[in-house]
Amino acid sequence: METTRHFVATVYAVHDGAVALHEHDKLEMWLPAGGHLDRDELPHEAALRETEEELGFDVDLVAPREAITSETVRSIPQPQHFLVEDINVHENGEVGHQHIDFIFYGAAPSSDIQPGPGEQPADDWTWFTAADLDARSDEIPADVVEIGRRAIEAVTDRRA
Repeated sequence: METTRHFVATVYAVHDGAVALHEHDKLEMWLPAGGHLDRDELPHEAALRETEEELGFDVDLVAPREAITSETVRSIPQPQHFLVEDINVHENGEVGHQHIDFIFYGAAPSSDIQPGPGEQPADDWTWFTAADLDARSDEIPADVVEIGRRAIEAVTDRRA
C-alpha cells in the first residue's frame, strides 16, 4: 500500500502563559491551529494564514532564521519541530495517510479568538496553561501536551 503524505503547518499560539487548543471536529482530539500548505506557500506562510483564519489574529512566530543568503537562496523561519503524523492507520497496521508537519510557536496579541467564516467557533477553543495541560493529559495527546508546554516556555522566555 502506498502512503499519501501531505505537508501541513501548525502553530501553538501562546498568550499570557497559555496555549490555544480546540477539539478538532473530524479528528476528535485537542489540537492547535493549523492546516495544509497551499501549493504556492512556504511553511511559515501557511502557519500564519492558518492562525489568522482559525483564531482571527496574527501571531509573531518564534522561529529561528539563519543568516544564509546568496544570489539564489534566502533563509526562511524555521519550525521548532518537524513531525510525521499518522492520520489513517488501517487494521493491519499499514499507514494510508500521513502529515509532514512544520510546528511553529507564536506569540498571540490577545486571547480574543474570532475565527473566520467556516472555521470552528470561538467557544470550541480553550486557553491551557502548562498546569492545565498536565491536569488534562488523559484527554489531550501526549505530543500536544509536550509541545504546548515547550511553546508556553519559549514565548514566555522571549517576552521576559
